[in-house]
Amino acid sequence: MKNMILILMSCFLLNACASQNSSTYQQLGGQPKVEEIVDNFITEIEFDSEMFEFFKDSDIDRFREKLIEHLCLLTGGPCQYTGDSMEQVHGGMNITESTFNHGVDLFINAMTKADIPHPIQNKILAVMIHTRDQIIYH
Repeated sequence: MKNMILILMSCFLLNACASQNSSTYQQLGGQPKVEEIVDNFITEIEFDSEMFEFFKDSDIDRFREKLIEHLCLLTGGPCQYTGDSMEQVHGGMNITESTFNHGVDLFINAMTKADIPHPIQNKILAVMIHTRDQIIYH
């Protein structure tokens, strides 16, 4: 019985360590979930009059492709980002703090609709926030 308890505890600890060492990309569900989040985000933008104004003349297929690459890379996935810098993409848009925060809210809605657990959503937001200064007021 003691050996069985030790074996079970070892398995539990190994699984806990493995999940801590896995990337956010793996924890969120890999490429299928990255794509689902991005597709949900595009839908959120489409039905939001404030945010849609920033995207109405955009090449949505390119936006989707590059956001998938970027989200994959930022979360520790195997992707390469081949798009323009955040400054180039958002240059001249004069995105305010309020608009940026509204976009974050839409992105959270997109993650929630993809059934991403809140702790994983927080990890994703924690890596994405580093792009904030490259987006606001450029």
